[in-house]
Amino acid sequence: MLSHAQIWGAIETLASQHNLSTSGLARLAGLDPTSFNKSKREGSDGRLRWPSTESVSKIIEATNTSFEAFAMLANDDGKSRYEGLPNGSFARQPNSTIAGSTPTSGIPVLGFAQAGAGGFFDDAGFPAGQGWEQIDFPANLGTANSVYALEIQGDSMLPLYRDGDTLIVEPDATLKKGDRVVVKTIDGEVMAKILARDTVQAIELLSVNPEHPNRQFDKKDIEWTARIIWASQ
Repeated sequence: MLSHAQIWGAIETLASQHNLSTSGLARLAGLDPTSFNKSKREGSDGRLRWPSTESVSKIIEATNTSFEAFAMLANDDGKSRYEGLPNGSFARQPNSTIAGSTPTSGIPVLGFAQAGAGGFFDDAGFPAGQGWEQIDFPANLGTANSVYALEIQGDSMLPLYRDGDTLIVEPDATLKKGDRVVVKTIDGEVMAKILARDTVQAIELLSVNPEHPNRQFDKKDIEWTARIIWASQ
């Protein structure tokens, strides 16, 4: 069951993802602008107040967000699992490559379309070979040496991720139900999904975009899976 803090946190995060205040999100959904004000979250007697199912339904519809995506925001408490992650976009360094480079504050970056081709990853899903660029990532991550970036191309991951957004992924992270993940199949298909079930035999994935189907694969058909830990907006 989702907590009071999780629901309100998801509303705040949904607003932020669309460059809106909570008042702006309420207006977009045709609600009273004060619907999601912090003063509305607790009664004068101290009892917690919850947003109505109708108001949640309206903001999901207004932002073209799937229920699964909203639930994922709630499960994250509206916060990242990592401290120190930057807000917004970060600068790209187009002339830098991995091969033979001196270690810097940058991390490897590759486009989604290129990620499906061979030669860019080792068997564990870590960057390998030529063709990678680098971007600055001004965050003090304890896992800085084991993360990389993928740049979204196309609209198949709307409304959560848009064309040009950058995902920071961690290949060796422990995965659990509800995590947002990038998956690459042995056929070269690369996709961002929500992990629904992960067993020894199979993996089930919920689609971020409601216009695209959920997917299920035998484990033998998966090359690697990496958890998404941050996305630029």
